[in-house]
Amino acid sequence: MRSFLMSCLAIVVLAVGAAVVLNYVQKPVETAFTSPTGVRI
Repeated sequence: MRSFLMSCLAIVVLAVGAAVVLNYVQKPVETAFTSPTGVRI
C-alpha cells in the first residue's frame, strides 16, 4: 500500500512539474502568431 501511495505522489509531482514547465515554455498567442514586423498572421 505504501508503494502505491508513493507512486501516486510521484505521478502528481511529475504532472505539476510538467505543467509548470509547459506554462513557462509556451508563448502567449499574441506573441506566437505575430511576425517580426508586427503584422498578425
